[in-house]
Amino acid sequence: MTATLDPIPEGYTSVTPWIVTKDTAALLDFLKAAFGAEELGRVPGPKPGLIGHAEARIGNAIVMAFDSPFTTDTPAMMRLWVDDAEAVLARALDAGATLVTPVTDVQAWGDRIARLRDPLGNLWWLQQRVEAPEPEEVMRRMGDPAYADAFAQTQVMDDPGID
Repeated sequence: MTATLDPIPEGYTSVTPWIVTKDTAALLDFLKAAFGAEELGRVPGPKPGLIGHAEARIGNAIVMAFDSPFTTDTPAMMRLWVDDAEAVLARALDAGATLVTPVTDVQAWGDRIARLRDPLGNLWWLQQRVEAPEPEEVMRRMGDPAYADAFAQTQVMDDPGID
């Protein structure tokens, strides 16, 4: 009898993000500098200098990327769970990211959130879990103006100061 093969390859999670960029080499450099990513490999693209496929590990997740053949930009929107939102945000800004949302107060559901745009236009949510309130408490908090203000700050989709 043949053993059942795990449908998810070792080292991958159920969902694997794929970031399409105009400069995957620069993206990999940013991921390493900002988030401590480990580059797992890259495959040349169909044209010299282009990357057809690359993979990097951030924490326990693998992120895939390739140089875009598309005529329109396709920025990714990523959530990255972190232990220290301030420290990771500072490292990302030092690596060339642009601040979108500073680290917020604790959200109703227990996370602190910061957002940044990487040098290639991708939007990253940095989320730090600080508490795990019960669902009833989350719903109570959603009616509290302080929590509502913190939540509203995370809904702005452009860089601060741009309408």
